[in-house]
Amino acid sequence: MISEADIEGLFESILPRIKDEDLRAKTVRAWVLVCERGGWRSVEELKQIPFTLLTNTRGVNFIEHIIAVTEGAHSLAKAQEQAYRAMPYRIDHDRLLAGRLLHDVGKLLEFEPDGEGGYRNSRSGMCARHPISGTAIASEAGLPDEVLNTIACHAKEGEGRPQVVETVLIHQADFATFDPLVMMERNTLIQ
Repeated sequence: MISEADIEGLFESILPRIKDEDLRAKTVRAWVLVCERGGWRSVEELKQIPFTLLTNTRGVNFIEHIIAVTEGAHSLAKAQEQAYRAMPYRIDHDRLLAGRLLHDVGKLLEFEPDGEGGYRNSRSGMCARHPISGTAIASEAGLPDEVLNTIACHAKEGEGRPQVVETVLIHQADFATFDPLVMMERNTLIQ
């Protein structure tokens, strides 16, 4: 069973940056809940999961993707804050951190081992994609509506929906890690 200490260790460079202790604890709680529900038993198991089943990830795993999106969205926020003479909107960095860590957490319900060394969509994943299942888990963990928005609306489910600014940043960082791999698969990425 994956514990709170396991999740804290896995994201030890990121979680302490969430200043709101309650938000940090609820973020960790959501990870523990989803790991339990998805039947994931160890951090090493989490590091073997590809971050998507939609294209060849070329070895990029689920945890690496979470970290890349987290750092990418952070960099987008910082770039704006440093470049704009006056910020036209406020970016809540605690909310941004929690949302980044949780944006794909529902994939731990969406995916399962296929029994042949790979992964497939689970029954749960066929019924509800990760933005939906991740939002449900985060809600159960007590996360605020704004963080739920970052999870629910970071992918195609959020197209045309009202979004907090943190969702926009997470969406852009997420697709910046996904689109080049899809383009490689289609031979449309110029290298």
